[in-house]
Amino acid sequence: MKILLKQAAALLSENDLIAALGNFSALIYYEIPDLNWVGFYRLQNEELVLGPFNGKVACTHLKLDHGVCAKAVNDAKITIVNDVHAFKGHIACDTASSSELVLPLYQKEKLWGVLDVDSPKLGRFDDKTVSVFKKLEVLLNDRISDDVHLGRS
Repeated sequence: MKILLKQAAALLSENDLIAALGNFSALIYYEIPDLNWVGFYRLQNEELVLGPFNGKVACTHLKLDHGVCAKAVNDAKITIVNDVHAFKGHIACDTASSSELVLPLYQKEKLWGVLDVDSPKLGRFDDKTVSVFKKLEVLLNDRISDDVHLGRS
């Protein structure tokens, strides 16, 4: 996974945030096995709006009152659901999804959005995988915060 982290850091060095996030989501989608959707949702006007992603067509707008992404935002922490079919309020954009991991992302101290990762396998996100995503979360938060610092966005 060291190579994956180096590749992710290199992709996030791109000046254009949307381009960086598009390539980042493709890297995760194609390099981490057993995923069927990887993408970003940005917080805009009290809802999450679809950003760069890889996978099937996705929900465009997500309210903050239900779903795994909303839980991650409201709890302000990584959220893992081993069986989305048992999660009350799950939003099924792709019926093939069985488990989900959501990372809240911050621009400095302010919520920016989330990275949403789905898998067709129940219980896909074990401790080893979560450890990798926590490292990716640090890279993403640093990159998103750089947009404010450097006057980009």
